[in-house]
Amino acid sequence: MLTRLRLRNFKSWKDTGDIALRPITAFFGANSSGKTSLLQALLLLKQTSESSDRAQVFHFGDRRTLVDLGDFGAVAHGTDAGAAIGVELDWSVARMSVVDTDEKTIAQADTIGYFVSVDRNGSHQSVSVEQMGYQLDEARFRMFRDGKGYGLVADGVLFDFVRRHHRVPPLHPPIRCYGFPNEVATHFRNAAFLPDLEYELVRQLGRFHYLGPLRALPERRYFWTGGAPPDVGRDGELAVAALLASRARGQRISLGRGRKRRTLEEQVAWWLRDLGLVHDFSVECVSEVAHLYEVIVKKSATAAAVPLPDAGFGVSGILPVLVLCFYAPEGSTIVLEQPEIHLHPALQSGLADVLIEAQKQRGVQILIESHSEDLLTRFQRRVADESLSEENLGLWFCEFDGGISRISRLRMDAYGDIANWPKDFFGDEFGEIAATAKAQMRRRQ
Repeated sequence: MLTRLRLRNFKSWKDTGDIALRPITAFFGANSSGKTSLLQALLLLKQTSESSDRAQVFHFGDRRTLVDLGDFGAVAHGTDAGAAIGVELDWSVARMSVVDTDEKTIAQADTIGYFVSVDRNGSHQSVSVEQMGYQLDEARFRMFRDGKGYGLVADGVLFDFVRRHHRVPPLHPPIRCYGFPNEVATHFRNAAFLPDLEYELVRQLGRFHYLGPLRALPERRYFWTGGAPPDVGRDGELAVAALLASRARGQRISLGRGRKRRTLEEQVAWWLRDLGLVHDFSVECVSEVAHLYEVIVKKSATAAAVPLPDAGFGVSGILPVLVLCFYAPEGSTIVLEQPEIHLHPALQSGLADVLIEAQKQRGVQILIESHSEDLLTRFQRRVADESLSEENLGLWFCEFDGGISRISRLRMDAYGDIANWPKDFFGDEFGEIAATAKAQMRRRQ
């Protein structure tokens, strides 16, 4: 699970400071306040790790990637050409130890930290790593750029990297923004553990699953030949394929001790019924030869069964969210950008219950960027009725002021009350009611 994020000189963020990430973390704020950028930094790391170009420091993206950020100039904060983009990320792991060649423990912890600073390299304007490394407890193992190339050092611990030969040439640049070059192992006798730290980051990034704010239009027929997608796709276009893949491999979801396990399709249908959207939901084969399937929805007990496109945007809007929450592997980090899109207020409240149950049942971490007051108030209610611990919920408010994004934690107590509610967070409801009453009085007079 991710536990901390910090960004420097990233889009509208000069410095976010440390952002504590909980099992459920939600970012609220006005449009263009910087909320989305927080998620984009994580997606940038993920698509960089999946890029085939090992020399590309950051894969800023294109139309096929999770996010398209343009280039370094578009991402770097402000107009300071010398500003370096900095990303820090911590995540929890099973107890990890780093051992020297004499079997002496150098450091051990259940949290790994990663940090990188990337800038433009002199007059060539190429992007390069200024420094990069990992932290385990107080020990920091990092590469840094000097005048001739790169060096390697350990900070915060009584440990030195031992050269195999008296003269060791400067190291090549890091691989992408997080990897140690191959010659580290040949230049130093006791650096064999460094790839293990890199592997843990890549594995963590592989657990990210993202659903964006847009939705693919529902189709009358879905073509599926048996593949298992990693998730539901950026726009939810793979939600039906994920349902069919889960059915094919016999996946069943545990609902807790003493409760019967459900298939993914049964779980999705249960939530659609509980939210009041359908009476029946199923995925049916139209042609085995042509590999065609259709999603059939029955809105009420007496209503006719219709294909998904005829069921309204409510069902097709929330379907990818439901599928992703219960399809992604246990322990995943699910990143949701405006998951409430196309949902009316009551459904937005119910969505919060979906996310809470998915987190509890499957141990997934959920990061949300949202504008929904109803989502937030349902979180507050669940903290108050003890369905959700305030320790497992992180709420943050973003605002844009003087050309810089700023973030503050919303302090919620055990009763669901927020002590530092921002002024006019979701608009001035009382002011609207008062203005309406005054207008009514004037008309009556």
